[in-house]
Amino acid sequence: MSDQASENQPSAVSIEQLTDKLDQAIEAFEQSRSFARTGKLQRLLDIVRRVLMQPGGFDAVAVRSERLDTAGVFEGTDWADPAILLPSLTPLSLQSPVTETVVVEALSELRLLSIVQGHYLHPSFSAEQARNYLTQVLAINLGLLFGMAGEAERQQGRLARVSEGLVQYIASHVGYEQVIDSLIEEIWRILEQRPIQVSPVRKMITQIAMCRADPGTDLGGAGLGADRLISSLYGPTRACSEDPGIPVYLQRLEAMDTSSLHNEATGFARSMHDTGLVSPYHAAFIRFVLEGQDSLLTEALGLSSTGRDCLLCYRQLVYTLLAEAVFPETCQAIYGLALLLERGILYQPPVAPALWRQVRLPLCAQARERLELAYGYQPAPSAWLLQGVLNMLGQPLGVGQGNNPTCQSARALSMWAYNDPDFLLQMVAWAGRDNEIVMHFEGQPVSSATSAGGVASEVTLDLDPVSLVVVPHLDRIYAEMGRLCVGREGDPHRWVNPEFHGWSSGRGFAINVDVATGQLVDLEGFIRHFYASYHPYYNGNQPLIHPQPAGIAVTDSAARFIGWHAITILRAGLDPEGIMRVYFFNPNNDSGQNWGNGVTVSTSGHGERFGESSLPFEQFTSRLYIYHFDPLERGEPAAVEQAELDRVIEGISTSWGKTRIAADTLQAEPASSQGRASD
Repeated sequence: MSDQASENQPSAVSIEQLTDKLDQAIEAFEQSRSFARTGKLQRLLDIVRRVLMQPGGFDAVAVRSERLDTAGVFEGTDWADPAILLPSLTPLSLQSPVTETVVVEALSELRLLSIVQGHYLHPSFSAEQARNYLTQVLAINLGLLFGMAGEAERQQGRLARVSEGLVQYIASHVGYEQVIDSLIEEIWRILEQRPIQVSPVRKMITQIAMCRADPGTDLGGAGLGADRLISSLYGPTRACSEDPGIPVYLQRLEAMDTSSLHNEATGFARSMHDTGLVSPYHAAFIRFVLEGQDSLLTEALGLSSTGRDCLLCYRQLVYTLLAEAVFPETCQAIYGLALLLERGILYQPPVAPALWRQVRLPLCAQARERLELAYGYQPAPSAWLLQGVLNMLGQPLGVGQGNNPTCQSARALSMWAYNDPDFLLQMVAWAGRDNEIVMHFEGQPVSSATSAGGVASEVTLDLDPVSLVVVPHLDRIYAEMGRLCVGREGDPHRWVNPEFHGWSSGRGFAINVDVATGQLVDLEGFIRHFYASYHPYYNGNQPLIHPQPAGIAVTDSAARFIGWHAITILRAGLDPEGIMRVYFFNPNNDSGQNWGNGVTVSTSGHGERFGESSLPFEQFTSRLYIYHFDPLERGEPAAVEQAELDRVIEGISTSWGKTRIAADTLQAEPASSQGRASD
């Protein structure tokens, strides 16, 4: 009998009988050999579906989620590793007409809920990570949460009950109002970091707006703080406050006098700089005033005297960039251009001609295809790439690596945009036009076209336009440079980082982990040298001149080691409370993380600039395992107090270094994780 036929008949089996069958199916799956597992899995998933359709079914499956996970239900699927799951993909799974896809997604979410509740201590995914993930899942699937069924759910038939029931079950354990309010708080926290890629945030805000607009949805007292977020996208000024649509808005602009247009311009600028989000109406306004009201541009961009002077000096270039890059779909380019002008980088002689080249750059078929796959066909791929260039040059600390093990490449793009913008533009030109980047390693050319492969088997599409085009090439070059170091003693970062990131990377190199064994070595010397190189009290109060690549040992909220990760040290200085902090760039999409034992990365409130992360100097050093320095500028290592050293060493020994200090408990790390910073 087909699934559909069986579903249409009344259930004659109790939940108790079904759970007994479920336990038997799990046991049979656990004991089955590999060649017989496919058939056993199909039967197991079918029983899970039947249980989930029953009252109390989600409770019954949830208590078995750890057993199902360890039995290997997710083995060989996209759900195998929770750390790589993307909340934005859950609507596709939950609205799928394929029964197995919906059931496996439900099992995955119930597994994460079990982690949140403390019933399942997952080895590589913390309760905080799971809660954050589920919050985003609920946000993106608010329609399912409040029963706002669409065509996809109608096509699913009774299977949609599993999807709706799952989302509502998760919300019932997390709290409906808390979900919405936590989501709003989470959106503001992310926006404080000013990421380039804001599509997930825009989707969350859109879902909240849809739920608030639906008369059948009762949010109670939740969501009261969403007005500023919703208006930033759908009504930042008086003339578009009710979201009339761009054609109607353009008609209103035609009828406005100079004073009203001025109010519109300042309203858009205020909203944009307040949130970091740009409304499509803002793009429509920019294109309107370009045709004869260009005196309003400085107000619409919200420029200070610095940005205004830069615009006036490079007026024709700025107008061309606006005309070629700013459309309602690419409205975020406005924010990037405004910040680019405020940085004043157009005054660097190579930047303006490089941007003129970018405007006219013909794209190769490969770059065009990737941009079209990620962003669609309207506007043209060249407009999307130009938007990405403006955003990266304006927001060099907003680069994210997406769902890719490419933190080295993301870090390089950020460093170049921050410190060497014309070199970044050269990379974009080579990758976008020629489908090849050639860099040099100790005088030897390294081509992305002839590389044997990169760290990532395939770079995903959840990236900003520049990363989308350039990162696949950088990833292959980075890996090729690593292969050229095979046979050398020590960590290959010693040679690869300066060649890959550029001349400003320090040629001095320090590491506190023995590559061959994973054992911690010379901790005290490592820490003393870091303080002498970076701490203002021990390096002669010398500010850091160029951002420097570094590597950290990332830990979860229980201070357990997760992996190696590439970051950029930006500066060290006193925060408003007088605490010495290290300010750094983390390409890991969201920089606010809990690394355990009281080490919580801050992204605002402690003197951080947009996009910066920070930690007190001691805490940062306790997670550091690699750094570069200028060997000719040594500070005073001996001046570092022993008590401070002891506190840092304790922070290492109680977290990621716990099993790496005593020789008899040390185990060598796999070669793949010792030879490079893990992403």
